[in-house]
Amino acid sequence: MRVDTDSAVEVGCGDVGELLASSAWRAQAEAASGPTHALEGLEYATLVTRPEKVMCVGLNYRDHIAEMGNELPSFPTLFPKFARTLIGAHDPISLPPESTKVDWEAELTVVIGAEVRRATASEAAGAIAGYTVANDITMRDYQRNTSQFTAGKMWEGTTPVGPWLVVADESSPAPARAISCTVDGETMQSSNTDQLLFDPVHLVQYISTIITLAPGDLILTGTPGGVGAGREPQRFLAAGELVVTTIDGIGECRNLCA
Repeated sequence: MRVDTDSAVEVGCGDVGELLASSAWRAQAEAASGPTHALEGLEYATLVTRPEKVMCVGLNYRDHIAEMGNELPSFPTLFPKFARTLIGAHDPISLPPESTKVDWEAELTVVIGAEVRRATASEAAGAIAGYTVANDITMRDYQRNTSQFTAGKMWEGTTPVGPWLVVADESSPAPARAISCTVDGETMQSSNTDQLLFDPVHLVQYISTIITLAPGDLILTGTPGGVGAGREPQRFLAAGELVVTTIDGIGECRNLCA
């Protein structure tokens, strides 16, 4: 659907990933004249339901790196997620009974709109369809079971992505954008994308050097300071709590822990 202020117009695709698979996706979305629905009351699936790749970046905000006591990395720290991890912007976060340390991580997310490999800076910028909001909900105990922390990041039904794609021509992480996460109304994270160590264009260049990025792929660009594991005392999520993840000018996810 194309969002027009307070309504949404069907564009004839099953999800955003299907739309982005067309080289003419911008024109198709702009020209869409399908059935129209009021935004109020819509239910949101995860933005891309079947992404080929979900790439995530750890330790990419200067304030988060400092709170975790780490040094600035020389290269992006990458790990994957999978489609079953993703949920919609208003879906419940599934708290696994196996973890007692479930944490929040508000993240600006890049949505790829064109296939790209070994991209130059201009090619990388051109491959970015736009941006959305995600929260990289993390099981800290499982993350720290080994030196490889993917096990704490890939739990099924835990990562909200959405509610919509804001195309790159309309919104960019430069100039800087406020990013925040609240839990039951208490502000836990309040930062700005100007704290990013590796910006979206750099990330697309770096990742595309390793593997081809395809339309509908997602890149979660990292989280700012204020995570539960970095607080004193530490604070983690519990059933019934509402997690609200917001990026100024891009959107908001509202997810109840269940």
